[in-house]
Amino acid sequence: MTQTVLRIDASARLDGSESRALTQRIIDRLAPSTVIHRDLASAIPAIDADWLAANWTPEDQRTEAQREKLALSTTLIAELKAADTLVIGTPIYNFAIPATLKAWIDQIARAGQTFQYSETGPKGLLSGKRAIVAIASGGTQVGSDIDFASGYLRHVLGFVGITDVQFVPADQLMLDADASHAKADAALNALAA
Repeated sequence: MTQTVLRIDASARLDGSESRALTQRIIDRLAPSTVIHRDLASAIPAIDADWLAANWTPEDQRTEAQREKLALSTTLIAELKAADTLVIGTPIYNFAIPATLKAWIDQIARAGQTFQYSETGPKGLLSGKRAIVAIASGGTQVGSDIDFASGYLRHVLGFVGITDVQFVPADQLMLDADASHAKADAALNALAA
């Protein structure tokens, strides 16, 4: 089966990153026909008042400056829409996701583009996609009470319509690296290609 994968790397570390290594192993396992790579080590700008004003201005009424302000967001959304599978590699920094990954989420969560409001509340517009999240941590156990990364990612992906979310955790690496790697291997081996 041919598929397009959007690979998101959120680790600030370019070398020696556990999440980047896991993400590559997931990509190798999936063997996609096309990989779109978005490396968040090159910072994604935070949204600001001008971005919000541009976003809430009807598209046909936006100024050129407003279109330019939303250009990166539009590109990031197009990458996401083009993908069959989203593969996110992220560390847990201070119990949560890195700021660059949050900035990416802020840029792609746009009403009318990735979700819409309805009588029953928000509805995600990106259904039918799959997400695999490679998540690494030094001491935080994925799924524990102090993990504010995995639950948030599952929620926000569901918010935009991606409800098929799997995790490949390499957590608590500083406590027992061998056990952490074995846990990640087992999760990786359980993934369907």
